[in-house]
Amino acid sequence: MKILTYIYMLLAVGLIAACTSAGANVDAMQASAKGTKTVAKKDTTPVLVSRAAAERPNRNYITSKSRPKTEIKQTFPFDLALTDGVGKKTSTEEIFKKGKPTVVLFWLTTCYPCRVEMAAIKKKYAKWQDETDFNLVAISTDFEKNYDNYLKYVEKADWPWEAYHDSNREFRNVMPGELNGLPQTFIFDGNGEIAYHKRKFRSGDEDKLYNEIKKLAAR
Repeated sequence: MKILTYIYMLLAVGLIAACTSAGANVDAMQASAKGTKTVAKKDTTPVLVSRAAAERPNRNYITSKSRPKTEIKQTFPFDLALTDGVGKKTSTEEIFKKGKPTVVLFWLTTCYPCRVEMAAIKKKYAKWQDETDFNLVAISTDFEKNYDNYLKYVEKADWPWEAYHDSNREFRNVMPGELNGLPQTFIFDGNGEIAYHKRKFRSGDEDKLYNEIKKLAAR
């Protein structure tokens, strides 16, 4: 009798332990399921995409306004839009004239050698003009985003010649080498033909330029 009672007691204890373990497993599974749902609600893909889009910085994209090369007049005086140093619109047809040499200095506001070249020419320009009859203009090929810097620099430089901005950056479509590498200087003779071309600048190049101007003016 005592043996049977002892067996019943062991069975009861085992049954209680099994039930307790099963209940704990169920609770753990439910807790895990709840946790999974919570994470899914917080980190859904749409929320992440939306947040990234909202935090993306604005960017200034460069777009070309240049016409196809086939639509641009390829001979002097061309037909290119320009903006002068105070924002007035004009064109190459208005400022380029045949009959005497025309010097064109191509430059950028970010080009240090360009500044050095024009500073050197500025020191001697008055004397050149007294001695020789020629035209000289400086044309900036800056991107539109630097247009304000172009206006500020022209005002500060106070050159004794006219400065213009290549409004649609089309000069590269009519000049040899597409104006790759600045500064570049061209001289058109009295007939509008390119008679001289120089790239880069070294001290003394301004005197070589003037010698070429005098030769052409004497023809």
